[in-house]
Amino acid sequence: MSRLSPQPPDTPEARALVDRLTTGPRGTSVFAPDGSLVGPFPAMLLSPPVGDPLQALGAALRYHSSLPDRARELATLAIATHCRSPFEAATHRRLASALGCTTAQLDAVESGGPVGDEYEDAVLTVTRALLTTGDLDDEQYTLLTEREIFELTTLVGYYSLLALQMRVFRV
Repeated sequence: MSRLSPQPPDTPEARALVDRLTTGPRGTSVFAPDGSLVGPFPAMLLSPPVGDPLQALGAALRYHSSLPDRARELATLAIATHCRSPFEAATHRRLASALGCTTAQLDAVESGGPVGDEYEDAVLTVTRALLTTGDLDDEQYTLLTEREIFELTTLVGYYSLLALQMRVFRV
């Protein structure tokens, strides 16, 4: 049961945040069938000045990153698994599947194994190192470009933050 009380968008800032969520690339995927916000988004209404830049960061990572979509979704699934975030794991498992990832590959990500693609496995190696040690050794650092490492460290931080918030609020 969620600890978070329903957050109707009852201020101009909250309404603007909901408008940006629904008119952006996420569209109506932020809503449950009953019309309520799902996942990390209801908590963002608690403080629109913080929640709005947070959702904008997520949109930038998901829709404007240089990381290929499959690699990004596999990395996000690895983060969700590591951080014990069932909502994010289910969401990003579904998104990765829609991008052509097999059940065996998704299961491999969740169990800490490789997926059989050299680039995607490099992304997973870097992601897992960031999650377990918070750093990269010299060999791991050379697996990706500096831009990809920047985006991936940001992705790890962002989804780790969402996992923490959803755990605390029991989403």
